Amino acid sequence: MSLIWVCGVDEAGRGPLAGSVVAGAVVLDPENPIAGLKDSKKLSAARREFLFEQILLKAKAWGIGEASPAEIDEINILQATMLAMRRAIEDLSTRLGGWPDKALIDGNRCPELPISAEAIIKGDTKEPAISAASILAKVTRDRQMMALHELHPQYGFAQHMGYPTEVHFAALKEYGACDQHRRSFSPVRNVLALHSR
Repeated sequence: MSLIWVCGVDEAGRGPLAGSVVAGAVVLDPENPIAGLKDSKKLSAARREFLFEQILLKAKAWGIGEASPAEIDEINILQATMLAMRRAIEDLSTRLGGWPDKALIDGNRCPELPISAEAIIKGDTKEPAISAASILAKVTRDRQMMALHELHPQYGFAQHMGYPTEVHFAALKEYGACDQHRRSFSPVRNVLALHSR
């Protein structure tokens, strides 16, 4: 009998005003356990980075997917999140040599997939594979935002990672939006309307 592969899936970056929404998908290897997996938001940045490397090294398979700000604006953040999750599972499938048998999705809904899927609310605190996926997604997205900070330091992305903070709002008002801002999000849309007057 062949082994049943279950992948955990989670995303990072639904709430920010800029940058992609990123999803991770992970099939853990029972023979290569990873100690200390938990919801990425409950880990320090250094611990996340350490576990990120452990996941790449020890997981049976992993994948990362994303949807760009332009895609978010075109299809909305919910659909873009589902798209990123599907892309992450597709990326994982190339490393696994085929689709996993089942996907455990953090949250209350699942993307359309050709395999069985189950949505688990607060799954990143209940399922180690989802915790691992949340770490992949968060570290990948944070690295993207640090790179974006190098291109557009005036927005302070390294500080707030694109989330709607007072610093970010002040920068938007002063400089307008960059190409990585989500124009369908009302705070960005409102600032652009002011700048176009």
